Amino acid sequence: MYGDFVISDMPLASGRFRSKVESFLAENGLRLDPVDLYVVLTRGDSDEILAGGGLSGDVIKCVAVSEKARSEGLMGRLVSHLLSLAAENGYQSVKVFTKPQNQPLFEDLGFRLVGRAPKAILMENGRGLSDEYNRLCGFRMDGKAGVIVMHADPMTQGHEYLISRAAEQVDCLFVIVLGGDRSRFPAASRFEMVRSACRRMDNVRVLEGGAYCISGATFPSYFLKNLDEAAEQQMRLDLDIFGRHIAPALRASVRFAGSEPLDPMTARYNTLMRELLPGYGLEFREIPRKESDGRPVSASQVRALLDAGDWMAAAALCPPRVRWYLMGDVAAAALRRELDAPDKPGMVCPDSRGSHEDMDYALMRKSIDAIRPWFVRLSSLARERDAVFPSEVTGLGLEAERAMLRATGGVNTHKGAIFALGIMAAAAGCVLRDEGTLSAESLSRQIRLLAGDMARLETVAGRRTYGSEIVREHGVRGALDMALDGYADLFADWLPYWRSVEKEPYGPQKTLLRILSTLDDTCVIHRAGYARAQEIKAEAAALLADFSPVKLKTMNDRFVSERVSPGGSADMLALTMYAGCLINT
Repeated sequence: MYGDFVISDMPLASGRFRSKVESFLAENGLRLDPVDLYVVLTRGDSDEILAGGGLSGDVIKCVAVSEKARSEGLMGRLVSHLLSLAAENGYQSVKVFTKPQNQPLFEDLGFRLVGRAPKAILMENGRGLSDEYNRLCGFRMDGKAGVIVMHADPMTQGHEYLISRAAEQVDCLFVIVLGGDRSRFPAASRFEMVRSACRRMDNVRVLEGGAYCISGATFPSYFLKNLDEAAEQQMRLDLDIFGRHIAPALRASVRFAGSEPLDPMTARYNTLMRELLPGYGLEFREIPRKESDGRPVSASQVRALLDAGDWMAAAALCPPRVRWYLMGDVAAAALRRELDAPDKPGMVCPDSRGSHEDMDYALMRKSIDAIRPWFVRLSSLARERDAVFPSEVTGLGLEAERAMLRATGGVNTHKGAIFALGIMAAAAGCVLRDEGTLSAESLSRQIRLLAGDMARLETVAGRRTYGSEIVREHGVRGALDMALDGYADLFADWLPYWRSVEKEPYGPQKTLLRILSTLDDTCVIHRAGYARAQEIKAEAAALLADFSPVKLKTMNDRFVSERVSPGGSADMLALTMYAGCLINT
């Protein structure tokens, strides 16, 4: 309560409240940008918004005061409240993106200018910029220094080529890897990719990008008229911050970038660097892009190959030491491919919940996105070490489960998949380290070794689930038993079958039937009972022998009516697809 005014949270998840905020911002020439929370000021019992502002991490966004209330000092009250909320969340330095004409207003509230573009400025309250400047000063080296700023999502041979060519032209080259985890690969993984690829370049220092290397994920466009204008202002603001603060901190005199024949946005950024950097006493040098088969090597090309599950082709475009990270990412691609297959009996599909009341396609996609970073971490465990400890594999798997539950609101969407694909990712990393290539035999052997070590850990063997109870009661093999066997059925039967039908329209569904006909699926037994589960195995074999889309749909309808869900078989389908991507022979 502020005198006659009340400040309260506005729940944007509600369509009604979100529409109310959007209308308020539109009346004040703004639009709603993604925020963690939004607060409003109203008078007494009235629900009319007089002022509002949002907070996204340590950034204040979408601040507006209605025209009728601009003489009542509400901006100061609103911003003070947002600063208090940021402090409660652990942020001591808070930023605000705003229009240049608002600079005096925010200066009165204790903010200082960080960077300026014609239609946007960045200001902050606190020591963030000073601390970042001092951090960068600690990396200074003698001689002519250059800088490359890159996203590296993921690191490619094109990035490696750019770095090596630039390093030849300066005494010291700083490679700044942009932060933020809204990329495909987590910031920590991208940083490690670049650092490991540069380990033999003596005059190259790889630095983590701080909060002042602005990216599209953090720059708010709510006060600009259109997204094209927002991009232009973002680039100009980014270069102003670089010229004012980052380059001087590193004593850099030249910035490098690769030529950009494909992406208009990046090409425009290069043009602006060429035009604007000399105004800060900096030189810009553009290096021709590395090509493969007559086409510029790009991270977007690698990501497209990973989406298609072609790990080998993606790896060929990346430095050798990046391949470990790609192996983990392909695990998520396999889960997405399994999910995207329609009419899987009883399973969640793009247009069906299957036999699940608590899951749908959107939730499953959200879950996959949440657990993907842990597959990357699992596959890269062996990159620098002679041994991978089972406690590490188990620990990362449990972290992935917690991330899944946070993303799904407590729904178990992928626990079995985390175990199966996680142990395969870790094993594949070990084999790649030891042998430089992957084969079915070596991968199966390494899975057996890891599973044997993990079985001796109480954190795995002692976990009681409905699956473990079914294993004890009916003598069937559970998830750990299959891993202890090195997924022998997968390599001997399911994978060869998958390869024979992979390019067919119903290849995933047929492979699921093949697995279902041979596997004692504990998910089916849990829902339908052991006797019915044996009948379902026979029904799957019969459908596979006389397959038709109509009969597949009939089975799906029957499973849904019986609430049967072959989740274990679906996990094995994703695992089979993953193995097919990794081995690719």
